[in-house]
Amino acid sequence: MVKGISRRVIVVESPDPHIFEQAIFILSNDAAGGGVSSQQVVEQAVRIAKSYARTHGAPPRRRRLTTWMAALLGGGVIGLLWLVLALV
Repeated sequence: MVKGISRRVIVVESPDPHIFEQAIFILSNDAAGGGVSSQQVVEQAVRIAKSYARTHGAPPRRRRLTTWMAALLGGGVIGLLWLVLALV
């Protein structure tokens, strides 16, 4: 069933497409009468979408110690320890 109600919406493209494609804001009926211009409403919607993308982005990737790096690091520590003990 389709009602004959028209809604005002703002569609904002995502600053980071990995998080979301579009943000859709449905305006309330009294949004236009609050003394706020339509440009200010659009700017607020863009600000909200950017803020969400910034705070909900992928966490920074942590570097993991690979097997080869661990072996080289261990060998270096043992070699340094051997050198210190040999000079003492």
